Amino acid sequence: MTNNTVSNTARVLGAGLRALLVLTLVCGVIYPLAVTGVAQALFNDKANGSEVKDEGGQVVGSSLIGQRYDLPLKEGEESPAPDLKWFQPRPSNGLGSNSVNTQYSLILSGATNRSGDNEELIQWVEDAKAAVVKDNSTSTYQVKPADVPADAVTSSGSGLDPDISPAYAALQVHRIAEKNGLDVKEVEDLVRDHTSGRLLGFMGEPRVNVLELNTALRNLTQG
Repeated sequence: MTNNTVSNTARVLGAGLRALLVLTLVCGVIYPLAVTGVAQALFNDKANGSEVKDEGGQVVGSSLIGQRYDLPLKEGEESPAPDLKWFQPRPSNGLGSNSVNTQYSLILSGATNRSGDNEELIQWVEDAKAAVVKDNSTSTYQVKPADVPADAVTSSGSGLDPDISPAYAALQVHRIAEKNGLDVKEVEDLVRDHTSGRLLGFMGEPRVNVLELNTALRNLTQG
């Protein structure tokens, strides 16, 4: 190998090494830090996972992922019963169990993938509607089957929907008031304060974030 060949090889290797170092610095250090800095400065809440915190500053979850509110699983039960002192989310086997962030764990994501005329799905919906009527009827308030909205008996496509409709939240108000020793008007005000309208006034539907609502409910009952 001639001296010129060795010199050319060394120059090529040196140039490649410099390019590697520069690209590593720019793409692996400077760019990620810049993006992180901009995200933290302009979109702090979203960049950190849209965290929901209670009055004490404790993170209780993310407003983007639904949670279940169930009683401890009893021996012989296949699934835990809902804890009726909390607002309940949409039906889903994908949501982790929670009584406001007690060892919350996400199980799985996905829909039932059954057609609208599937007999098993129809039975699920009928059973769920009967349970909603039973669970939310109180000594002074009777829920009618016709009042049960679709999101109270069907899961979302992802199975992780964090929101319910204002109609489903309103249907639960009397039960929540009775279970927590609150005035119905107090609970109605709580729901109203945590109801979000359509995005930009025309996109999507009005919704209530269950985690945010239950966190506010806990703050109210423990305040």
